[in-house]
Parts: sequence; structure tokens; C-alpha cells
Amino acid sequence: MALPNEPRQFRTLFVSDLHLGSKAARTDMFLDFLKRNDAETYYLVGDIVDGWRLKRMWHWPQSHNDVVQKLLRKARKGARIVYVPGNHDEFLREFPGQHFGGVEVRRNDVHTTADGRKFLVMHGDEFDIVVRNARLLAYLGDWAYDAAIALNLVFNKVRRRLGFPYWSFSSWAKLKVKNAVSFIGAFEEALALEAKRRGCEGVICGHIHHAEISTFRGVEYVNTGDWVESCTAVGEHFDGTLELIRWADVLRDEHAETVVHRLPAARSMADRRRHEAA
Repeated sequence: MALPNEPRQFRTLFVSDLHLGSKAARTDMFLDFLKRNDAETYYLVGDIVDGWRLKRMWHWPQSHNDVVQKLLRKARKGARIVYVPGNHDEFLREFPGQHFGGVEVRRNDVHTTADGRKFLVMHGDEFDIVVRNARLLAYLGDWAYDAAIALNLVFNKVRRRLGFPYWSFSSWAKLKVKNAVSFIGAFEEALALEAKRRGCEGVICGHIHHAEISTFRGVEYVNTGDWVESCTAVGEHFDGTLELIRWADVLRDEHAETVVHRLPAARSMADRRRHEAA
């Protein structure tokens, strides 16, 4: 068990959809996550770098470079890092089996958990009909998504000024759209069936920015979520169990605890003032 100031230890951590190169990337929260969580193996499950946005406009602040350096530092310290590219960083699919600074690139992979279960690890865009068959439509959808994320940034800037923690308005809104919910269900079914076809007990993916651990027709479906909206990851413990980590919720709970701890002191000060006035 980790001490209060030490990172939580995992056998494996799975993250996806950081979208480095995008103004919407929550690098502040991801760097905090990396600082306070450690693992023997890290899977980067696609869309870590957002090549689509970088082609349109170069955006690479120091915080994005800090993420890359932090991951490379973990590799130098002995962690295994496997990069499974997605559609936004598909340029890396040209280098399967290559190593860059200790980071191993794989088109997809099969991960065996500590309790012997096999999970197919892939980004998942291969099963997104829009990405596969209508690339122009995919780009148009990406621009619309940028607009929703921009609104989310403004929304959370106001929340911070009012003293409230991060909350994803865009993620909440997406789940209220019937067509989006239907698409998520079809995506989950396709990925689960592909894992079963390949003889795996489960699948670990990203792509749709909707974190979830569930079971579909006897196949475990695990989506790592993203670090643009929900700020989520999946951790494998040393007994093989999988945990969905909602980092925004962790920070929100810590914020609430801090407020609660301040209240007794504030009341005590008020009591002293009333006593002095009497």
C-alpha cells in the first residue's frame, strides 16, 4: 500500500486520447495523474498526438512537451511503454515493432492480465464506419467536435473562477444525444465481437471518448476514455482486476474534502469573534 505522498502502484496503466497538439488537451490533469500513479507497463492506446490538428495549426506548448518527457523518463527508469496508434496519430502505424526512446510501437497487441485473461488492445477507429469509409465526413465531425470542446473550456474557466472543480459539459451533452448513445452501443458490440473472434476474453480500446468497463456477450469491454473531456484511465492491479480511474472525480472529491476541513476552522474563528464581542 502506497504512503500518502507516494504514487499508487499498478501492474499496468492504459490511457488514450490525450490529443497532444490540441488546445483542448488536459495536460495539467494528465501530468498530475502521472505524478501520483505509477505502473510497470503503460499502454498508450491511440490518439496520444493529434496529427490532424497539428496539420491545420501548430500548437505545442511546454506542457505538451512535459508529457512526452515524463513518459520517456518512466521508460528510462524501467517501465515498459507500448504505443498503439489511433486515427489521429496514424502516421506511427508505418513503424510497427519500432522503438523510439524506449517506447515500443505496435499496430495492436494482446495483453495478458495477472490472472491469465487475454485482452485485445487496439484504438478502435478500425470499427468506426465514419473514419473508415467517409474520411471527409470524419474531418467535418472533428471540426464540430472542436467547437464543443471550445465551449467546454469556456464553461470550466467560469467554474474555476467560481471555485468549482472541473466537470465535462461536452461529455455530459454527448450522452444526451440519442444518436451518439446508439453509436456507442454499436461500437462496443463491434469491438467485443472482434476480441472474441481473436480468441481473447476482452478488449481494451479508446477512440470514442467514453470510458467504460462492461460485459457484452461474455466479452469484457474496456474503454479508457480520454484526457480531453472525461480525464480517465484504466489501471490493472497486481491481482489482475481492472479499475476505471476517473481523475476529474478524484480531484473533485479532494476539493470537497478540503472545503469540509476548512469549515471547522472557519466556525472556530467565528466563535472566537462572537466571544470577544461579548
